[in-house]
Amino acid sequence: MVIYRFETESPSLAETVFIAPNATVIGDVHMAAGSSLWFSAVIRGDTAPIRIDENTNIQDLCMLHADPGFPLTLGKNITAGHRAILHGCTVEDDCLIGMGAVVMNGAVIGRGSIVAAGAVVLENTIVPPFSLIAGMPAKVVKNFGEDIIEVIRESAKHYCEKAASYRNPEKFE
Repeated sequence: MVIYRFETESPSLAETVFIAPNATVIGDVHMAAGSSLWFSAVIRGDTAPIRIDENTNIQDLCMLHADPGFPLTLGKNITAGHRAILHGCTVEDDCLIGMGAVVMNGAVIGRGSIVAAGAVVLENTIVPPFSLIAGMPAKVVKNFGEDIIEVIRESAKHYCEKAASYRNPEKFE
């Protein structure tokens, strides 16, 4: 893993965080307990703060960044699928961001929502809680009940368990 201080800011990582050996964390980044950053993913907190809450997993090849005035905040139990780009947005608790999705500055993804694979959430879009959004630009295509939270939490739990195994892998020489 590559962890960089940027100017006066250093990453703050809880003891139970998993960061893959080839992932990168830069600058003003806070990762809470049980969160994970997978292979070839990058979190670049060099222009604004990035906050990642408990049990959130950032999967392979994701890019997380922020702009001045647009910090990036991820709530608890978030799954960010492979190759997702999260930029200066807020994702509330218990959400799933699909593979290859893009969420841009100022967007807010409401609690219990799912962003479909490949969706593009434009700047300053507000997504209501318990929504499925899809398309380019992303639009609400379905509403969920609160029971969706258990499905989303299962994904987050699976990655927490996997991360625990990866913290002490058996290496082959």
